[in-house]
Amino acid sequence: MNQPVQGNVANRLEKAGNAQERFEIMYGTLRDRISMLVYPPGTQLSEEALAAEFGISRSPLRRALKILEADGLIRSQQGVGTLVTDIDLVELSQVYQLRMELNELTGRLCPVRPNADLRARFAAMKRRAERLQKAPDPDTFARLNIDFFHTFQSLTDNQPLRDVSERLFYQTCRIWLKHIPDMDLRDEVDIFSGEIVDICDAVDLGDVQAAALIRKAHLSMGYTRLKRHADLQAALA
Repeated sequence: MNQPVQGNVANRLEKAGNAQERFEIMYGTLRDRISMLVYPPGTQLSEEALAAEFGISRSPLRRALKILEADGLIRSQQGVGTLVTDIDLVELSQVYQLRMELNELTGRLCPVRPNADLRARFAAMKRRAERLQKAPDPDTFARLNIDFFHTFQSLTDNQPLRDVSERLFYQTCRIWLKHIPDMDLRDEVDIFSGEIVDICDAVDLGDVQAAALIRKAHLSMGYTRLKRHADLQAALA
């Protein structure tokens, strides 16, 4: 799927060239809102309200909702409607384990040779990380996390790997926004910025395998920090 969709959704849908492009705009917009907690867990999504906002009928919207349900981001409950699912670190532990392995595979399955354009994209991520360090903000942190994921995806041409990685990423990325208010935001920003710098350095060298191993290591450490935080919160409750 495409990267997060921003801007006026109705205008973008009106300008879309075909049904598939309109679907990707709707799907990407809704997934992005869920991932950024614009729609927090438990939010009821109204087909009528969304169709009115997007300027479309309900039929194409239902296709996007069906895929989001298959992704585990929403669920249909009889008598209630369509609800955004909750996020639980323990339940997603196996997803994290699989994501670690998939990150390493990025450096082994159809790795790309970084060209000037790809290096420039990573350099842009590094500049954004530097700005975030100067002014830590949870929403900006979450946005950079999503955008950097999609940039990292560009390091492999293996489409099945990219598809599975993307689906699993969006199952877990909301966890950071859920827990970051109770964590040391500046420390987490510094750690994430360090990861981006190290991966950018590896990409500049053309060493995609090293970039993949760095990503895997940081994902493992990030999960460990989240687990410790969650365990501490549970002990204090």
